[in-house]
Amino acid sequence: MPRYYPIFLDIEGKPCLVVGGGEVAERKVMSLLEHGAKVRVISPRLVDGLLKLQQSGEVTVESREYRKGDVDGSVLAIAATDDNELNAQVAREAARANIAVNVVDDPEKSTFIVPSLFKRGGISIAISTGGKSPALAKRIRIALERLLPEELGELADMLSGVRNELKSRGISVDKETWQDALDMDSLLDLLRQGKPGEARERIMWRLEGQRPTTHQKRG
Repeated sequence: MPRYYPIFLDIEGKPCLVVGGGEVAERKVMSLLEHGAKVRVISPRLVDGLLKLQQSGEVTVESREYRKGDVDGSVLAIAATDDNELNAQVAREAARANIAVNVVDDPEKSTFIVPSLFKRGGISIAISTGGKSPALAKRIRIALERLLPEELGELADMLSGVRNELKSRGISVDKETWQDALDMDSLLDLLRQGKPGEARERIMWRLEGQRPTTHQKRG
């Protein structure tokens, strides 16, 4: 199996092709749309979900069979038909054009694979077994979903705001200081209690070495 290089790709507003009109193709289209892609679908038949997306103008649909050269101009392509030869053709053409391609359920013909993914706000957590066992990747994702709190996304947003404020004030904080200051357990506990202001004050205190006013009042 290939050793896949893990990346998060920006496809906002970029052309992506999905070949196929079934339920699997629909799931792939929905994921691409969720990440802001400009999606084109090629298939002579569409499931109801894809028909609705076509009618709403969320995707561009070409109601016909795939033709040579259809991958051109795409940043990535997904072959999601039940025709193995057609999927292989899409993969070959994409590879020749240096376009990233995923053939559903066939990692050997793919140049990228889609991990099992879940989110906590703006945090995306992806799990991959390198195509060896998608079922295992899903089980690991489910286990992590149970372990990782919903407040992680809120924490990430708060830390982004703190980082931007420090930058605007010309304060540079090195990686080691950030790591030492980031007491995740206590910050998440404060967010769970509905105390985002106190959580923010605590991280600022740790980063700047100033005792938070809430603690001064308690002392």
